[in-house]
Amino acid sequence: MRLFSRKPKQRLRELGESEAYHHSYGEPPRDVKVVKLPPRRPRYRQVLADGERMRQAFLQRLDNRDKEEQ
Repeated sequence: MRLFSRKPKQRLRELGESEAYHHSYGEPPRDVKVVKLPPRRPRYRQVLADGERMRQAFLQRLDNRDKEEQ
């Protein structure tokens, strides 16, 4: 049994961030400014490989510690 028989609203278009803020909070404060950030720089493959190697070493140390405790 449904308690609420409301149909979901269908939007004609998506709301932008500033428009959604205006709908939620009214007039935006004067000291808030929406800033677009530049795209992130690409990551270096070597850094990712080093991180994976470090993760594997950590997991191996955990396994060794568990074996010693048994």
